[in-house]
Amino acid sequence: MTDSLKQQLKFFQNRNIEQLNQWLEKIEIQQQPLTEAMKYSLLLGGKRARPYLVYITAQMLGIKAEFADSAAAAIECVHSYSLIHDDLPAMDNDDLRRGHATCHIKYDEATAILAGDALQTLAFEILANGQLSDDAETSRIDMIRVLSKASGASGMCMGQSLDLQAEGKKVDLTSLERIHANKTGALIKCAVQLGALCAGDKGKAILPQLEVYADAIGLAFQVQDDILDIISDTETLGKPQGSDLELDKSTYPALLGLEGAKHKAEQLYQTAIEALNDIPYNTDAMQAFAQYVIERKN
Repeated sequence: MTDSLKQQLKFFQNRNIEQLNQWLEKIEIQQQPLTEAMKYSLLLGGKRARPYLVYITAQMLGIKAEFADSAAAAIECVHSYSLIHDDLPAMDNDDLRRGHATCHIKYDEATAILAGDALQTLAFEILANGQLSDDAETSRIDMIRVLSKASGASGMCMGQSLDLQAEGKKVDLTSLERIHANKTGALIKCAVQLGALCAGDKGKAILPQLEVYADAIGLAFQVQDDILDIISDTETLGKPQGSDLELDKSTYPALLGLEGAKHKAEQLYQTAIEALNDIPYNTDAMQAFAQYVIERKN
């Protein structure tokens, strides 16, 4: 990761946490396990890749960060809710997330379920009421539409279901890509879509190219996750290393071999860069992020 990307990512990570904290402080009843569990899961670390994509896509289109805050906060709420539920005993049964105890370990299973539910609905409260630019006001419903689609049975939730069904089975490459296009890729694509919609019609005009970029980096993100599950360690990852192997999940290294998976990630990176070449704006930040996706260590 370049120093420039590291600094920019840190800036938007901190901004996102600050914005999320402001929304959480608006909850009427604060000193309760539900509210505390929401704060614990939402504010405790994380790469904030999805909010970052919202910000840099909007920034590319000339939109100030203050007008992308709502979209960035909303998508991180959905992502954090998905992690809480993904870690539950009925799903992946993990006890470590972002280097800390998972929500159901820190609190209890019922509180974790409710915290995930509450973060999901908070996302849509933020999109419905949060500040947008004048150009984006007419796109508010579009933002709610793309986030709801990416979150549910046409996106992330379907991906989680397909992933659970595939445990202990050998699936082909097409099926694996379908799982991860939904489970991981849908919210990454949504982040880019939301960033574009922050600019209203200007952003809508380049959505086709942005969606090609987002589909490619979304899948590359998962390929790199699968690679790191093999070559990294628990301390670096902030979650249990080797958990995919333990759950007998189909992964890209399992299907393609480790070198084949690395080659797949590089191909996806090239697809993303080619899509950016067709966009008439400064795409340097988005190019740097694509490279980060396939080179990251956690």
